[in-house]
Formats: sequence, structure tokens, C-alpha cells
Amino acid sequence: MNIFEQIEQNLTSNKSFLGQISLDEPMAQKTTFKIGGIAKLYICPQNYYSFQLALEEILRSKQKFFILGGGSNIVFTDGIYDGIILSTKLFSDIQDFPPQDFSPDFGKIQIQKNQVLVTCFAGTPVSALVNYCTEHNYSGMEQFAGLPGSVGGALYMNARCFDKSISDILFATCHVQIKDGKMLQFSKLMHQEEWDYKKSPFQDGLNFITSATFLFTRKPNSYHTQIEVDCKKYIQERIQKGHFIYPSAGSVFKNNHEFGKPSGKIIDEAGLKGLQIGGAAVPDFHGNFIVNKNHATSEDVKSLVQQIQQKVQQKFGFLLQPEIIFVD
Repeated sequence: MNIFEQIEQNLTSNKSFLGQISLDEPMAQKTTFKIGGIAKLYICPQNYYSFQLALEEILRSKQKFFILGGGSNIVFTDGIYDGIILSTKLFSDIQDFPPQDFSPDFGKIQIQKNQVLVTCFAGTPVSALVNYCTEHNYSGMEQFAGLPGSVGGALYMNARCFDKSISDILFATCHVQIKDGKMLQFSKLMHQEEWDYKKSPFQDGLNFITSATFLFTRKPNSYHTQIEVDCKKYIQERIQKGHFIYPSAGSVFKNNHEFGKPSGKIIDEAGLKGLQIGGAAVPDFHGNFIVNKNHATSEDVKSLVQQIQQKVQQKFGFLLQPEIIFVD
């Protein structure tokens, strides 16, 4: 019995663990890019306690692991990932969170009369949170309508949509920290200085979001239609920009604010629209996308990213920074 089989056995024999576990799990369909080979072990806990049990088991094994949310910003390796994928897909729930339910350690939580706190687990789809807010007439998530992936992934990347970052509406997080091979648990109020454009305090690989609380504006019932209209407007803009024509991971490169132009415009001016390596291509409709046009591999995408970086650097003198994550 190898180490992955041992972990599977340990978790499945634990009556407290709820979720899905599989060996040699195909990964391509678990990302929006539809690229990837096999993960040696795939664990998908159903609740927070099961997530803890799985993570503790992984840490004891000392095997490499990757926590996967909605897979919307991921390029998975073509071959075998000799490690463990810990998925938050089933780790999903949303509810209003009264200020008095915060731990006394936070002190007295005060919000305005027209404000509301909403908490959700890391695996909650962004679309589910948008729908929840729309249903309850909470304003603040409209710009994220149509964004694929999970809340945890959006926070990890500090997703930015239509000039609004998800950190702009974040109130507090619960997360675990890995230190000396052990798991520590933390709850923390939002501190704006820890966040920046496409940057979050969770990108160090040692802190993992388990849940997040957001601050929204409660609107009167008469405003319900306006929230629906705004959400549909942002979804339609994504459709018109070609976001859903081919499998992709959305924007490939961060925008370079010093240069003063979006990365898509820079790539277009470098004459790179239509550039293709293998099955991966820069589409004609968006310079800052790479799409899976014809059975692309992760190596196709990686090579195309590198070629775009080289050509842009030669023409404009700076290096584009990717925001997609390669899991090797």
C-alpha cells in the first residue's frame, strides 16, 4: 500500500469524514481550461470539520498538495501530479452573519443600519453568492456576476472585475495557517493594507481561506429589479467580450498600471492576436486571453505565455506578469 492509498484508507475509515475521495483522478474537467492529467489522490471534503481532518492527514503524510477551488485560474499539469488535490467544491454554504455572532476577540462590531454581513465557505461558487445577494436585495456583488470559480479562489487572487476588487467588499476571513507542519486556525478582520491589485495575503502558500464574511448594502424591495439588471449587464459584457467561446482561464496577465494600458491592448499592439502554439491560442477577440482551441496541453499554454512575455518585452521593454497558476 502506497502513501496515497494509506491516506484514502485513513479518511474513509474515519466515520467523521464526509466527502469524496479517489485515487488517480482525471483533472481536466475540474478546471475551466479543460486541461490536465491525473492527480494521485483527490479529496473533496463536504464540510469544515472534514476539511480539517483531510488537511491534518495530508500534513502528517508530508506529501505535496494543492487546494483547488473552482479551477477558473488554473492550468493543470499534462502528466501525473504526484501529490494530493484538496478540493473545496463541496465546502459551500451561504448565510447572513449577525455582528453579535463574531468572537469577543474582535471587540464590538458596528455596521450601518442599511448594511448586512454575509458569510460563505471557501468553495462557494461566486455565482451562488451573486444569486444570494440578488435574491435578498443586497448590493455589492453585481460586478462579479458571471465570474467563474469559487469565493476562496477569488479572494486568493483578489479578483478584480469592472474596476472593483473583491477585497473592496471583504469584512473578515477565517483561515488556517501551516506552521512547522501543523495547522493553526485564525479569524481576522479585513486590513486594506494587506491587499493590492491582484494581490492578497493568502498568496504565500502558507495561509488557506476556509470562509469569508462580506459587507453589503441592504436595498429596499423596490431596488430588486435594478440589482438583477446590473448583474445581467455585467454578464452580457463578458459574453460580448468572448469569455465563454472557448475553454480558458480568463485574463492571463496582470495589467501593468505603470505602462498605462491594459495588457490586452499591449499584446494587441505587439501583433500577437492569433498567435498559436499547439492547441493554445491568443484569440482575435481578446489579447489578454489564451484559449484551449484544440486539445491544448499545459505545455502549449506555458510556451505561449513565455513567447508573449518575450515578444512584449522586446517591443515595450517590460515583462508581463502572469496571473494564471500552473500546477506542476
